[in-house]
Amino acid sequence: MRVTLTGASGLIGTNLVRALSARGDDVTVLSRDPNRASDTLGVAAEAWQPTAGPAPIAALAGRDAIVHLAGERVDQRWSDSARRAIRASRELGTRNLVDGLRGAEPRPDVLVCSSAVGYYGPHGDEVVDESTDGAGGDFLGEVCAAWEREAERAEELGMRVVRVRTGVVLDRNGGALSRMLTPFRAGVGGPVAGGDQYMPWIHVDDLVGIYLAAIDGAHWSGPVNATAPEPVTNRDFSRALGRALHRPAVLPIPGAALRLLYGDMAEIVTEGQRAVPRRTLQLGYAFRHADLDEALRDALAS
Repeated sequence: MRVTLTGASGLIGTNLVRALSARGDDVTVLSRDPNRASDTLGVAAEAWQPTAGPAPIAALAGRDAIVHLAGERVDQRWSDSARRAIRASRELGTRNLVDGLRGAEPRPDVLVCSSAVGYYGPHGDEVVDESTDGAGGDFLGEVCAAWEREAERAEELGMRVVRVRTGVVLDRNGGALSRMLTPFRAGVGGPVAGGDQYMPWIHVDDLVGIYLAAIDGAHWSGPVNATAPEPVTNRDFSRALGRALHRPAVLPIPGAALRLLYGDMAEIVTEGQRAVPRRTLQLGYAFRHADLDEALRDALAS
């Protein structure tokens, strides 16, 4: 297949580019720094600033699929300027991508757009899945709703649109897990903010597998949760990570300390969602890493 990706230099993108290339797909990436992206990823790259204007038609026309991963980092202190950048990168960036697709002929069949389980907002112990009505009213919920709304505009162009709502990705080389390793290896890791909040996790291999299934499967459309079938509490996740590292995981981290350090961004960890991949399973995806202990062992060994 011929696939164009945005945001390919991030954790998800680098793994997905590797998987697409390994199966023989023709991959092009859109990047702010195309020379660096091409050298790093070993694929063709074209220049695009997502918030500056429409995506380049030449990099979209004649492709089979578009994967949209680009977005400002969420894991930073949410100052007013950071909030604006996080939202604009997703809302305006996705709008500009779809505007580029409007002029692309022949037009790709499918747009697979990243999103996040933050779409649902805080729900406590309540199980949420793709059928849960309405986005959360918090900052991340509103950002994800705007992000997905812009992606859905591609349906007006006759494209199949899949919105991948991702949980906490397990990969030792990046993301949340890599940041947890230092304190846990030092024996000072433990549950955060009481540890009762749910943590919807997913092994990076399954996340890539879901993207590939969404690209290939003509029956895939709409929202799909990219989370393992059994979310766990933060306390249980901490214990599992401690077991995987053969370290204690008993030192609690108060929510107040996180809020002091990260401000409102701390709500990502202190709230959480009990998200399950009901529709992802219904569409036929078979998880390779459904057990947390096994998933952590594999992620840490890779």
